Amino acid sequence: MASAAIPADSSPDRHYEWQYLDLMRRIWNEGSERVDRTGIGTRSVFGAMLRFDLADGRMPLITTKRVYWKTATREMLWFLTGETNIRPLVLQGVKIWNEWPHARYVKETGDDIALDDFIQRIVEDEIFAQRWGDLGPVYGKQWVDWPTYQYQKDGSYRPGPGINQVAETIDSLRNDPGGRRHIIEGWNVAELDRMALPPCHKTYQFHVTDGRLNCALYQRSCDVALGLPFNLWSGALLQRMIAQQVGLEPGEFVWMGGDTHLYLNHAELVEEQLGRKPSGYPRFEILRHPATIFEYAIEDFAVRDYAPQSALKAPVAV
Repeated sequence: MASAAIPADSSPDRHYEWQYLDLMRRIWNEGSERVDRTGIGTRSVFGAMLRFDLADGRMPLITTKRVYWKTATREMLWFLTGETNIRPLVLQGVKIWNEWPHARYVKETGDDIALDDFIQRIVEDEIFAQRWGDLGPVYGKQWVDWPTYQYQKDGSYRPGPGINQVAETIDSLRNDPGGRRHIIEGWNVAELDRMALPPCHKTYQFHVTDGRLNCALYQRSCDVALGLPFNLWSGALLQRMIAQQVGLEPGEFVWMGGDTHLYLNHAELVEEQLGRKPSGYPRFEILRHPATIFEYAIEDFAVRDYAPQSALKAPVAV
């Protein structure tokens, strides 16, 4: 598949979003075409990096298309509960995980039910949802309940208490801000085969500098057109929540991508978005300071002055 190179904008006014668009352009124009797990095919680069300063309410919120930041926020709050079933998300109108349990249901039962009908059953039938809405031990389970095992005298192992990595990271930031082990990890090798999708945004590391909390997020695999706008928002949101909890100002958010790609069937979205220019500087505010990071609600967050361009849609690769 070939297409004409899309030129970069040479404007001297470099809005924070240009680095995202520059990455998208580089992948589309120069990326290596690859056959991927989904069979759709991608253009890919390896080892990308984006940096955003979160001072003064700034957030890496994309303006060249509408990003549904409340949806991404609801997903992040769901992660922090440790929940792995899509039903709480579905009941809030969040659809981003629907395709994976639906695909599993169709494969295992042979019932070629439409996605909308499957999700309606998740809503109406709690027992059905318990059986078919679970994603396995994905993000939230690893973040707040990483499994441990205790050796028994008879030579066997039994489940031990889970590790709440988020709580431990907050505790370590409070008590040892200069430490180098402020890490939240999602890549539990022993449980990958039980997950609907192994974690893409897999490793978060935090770093304190002059009263500011920085965060580096490493993402092993990134769909730049559909996933990355959500990932940027969610990573910066987690950083801001943790910063508030430990009494620090938010600093720099650094995003790093391993296999960083665009799907070949996203050509219309990519070329439309690369023809647009960023506009405006939205500002983010946390309206309440809960006692713990596990007590935030969607009503605690506000975004000011966000006037994005129209939404762009493309199919999700499952």
